[in-house]
Amino acid sequence: MNKLSILAIFCVVVLSSCMENEKPLVIGHRGAMGHETENTIASIKKAMEMGVDMLEIDVFKIKSGEIVVFHDDTVERLTNGKGEIEKYTLSELKALTVEGGHKIPTLQEVLDAMGGKTQLNIELKGKNTATDVNRMIEAEVNTGKWKLNDFIISSFEWDELRDMRKINPNVRIAILLEGNPLNAFDIGEQLNAEAINPSFKELSAETSVKIKEAGFKIFPWTVNEPQDILQMKRFGVDGIITNYPERVN
Repeated sequence: MNKLSILAIFCVVVLSSCMENEKPLVIGHRGAMGHETENTIASIKKAMEMGVDMLEIDVFKIKSGEIVVFHDDTVERLTNGKGEIEKYTLSELKALTVEGGHKIPTLQEVLDAMGGKTQLNIELKGKNTATDVNRMIEAEVNTGKWKLNDFIISSFEWDELRDMRKINPNVRIAILLEGNPLNAFDIGEQLNAEAINPSFKELSAETSVKIKEAGFKIFPWTVNEPQDILQMKRFGVDGIITNYPERVN
């Protein structure tokens, strides 16, 4: 281990008690999916009842043009249907039953249920989502129920984030990735991103320091076990995306 690595880890250790006193945002993953079926209105409401600081949801644009809230690109895992979600019309999707007796909600239905009371991280799962999501965000801000800073847009589809930045220079952006968080620095700088959202398994004391030094916040996913939550707090992350919001407090 080189001297720089040792120094970085030393800095984290020395500051860890201070960091733990700075409570990270509690970010409900797909609502509160440890308690209710993910990305449903029930899951959204449960997370809000639990007092999360932010919700994280996933969106696709479907055949009939609506933006719907769903994680998988096919419907088999969670519904009684089959096939790619993007090939469905809204009426066809609404005819499906989601595990637990729920329905797949539209993004508008989620926004209405939330009423601007909690911050929202919208992950652009599908392609061609940026323009419509931005239009909906702007419409909600114009109602006065939401502020632009209540929203943060994230995606593994970096081209969608590029599209979002082209049409909205001010919305907050977070770069999602599966590998080394340091690989997101270039795109993060290009898009003036606020945060990098890595897998918590890819974070270390050293990389956390480097991310912070580069000027980005850190919102790791998906952190469920108490020991992992504690480690993320020690690394000084800014928010923790979790299926179990009650475990972060």
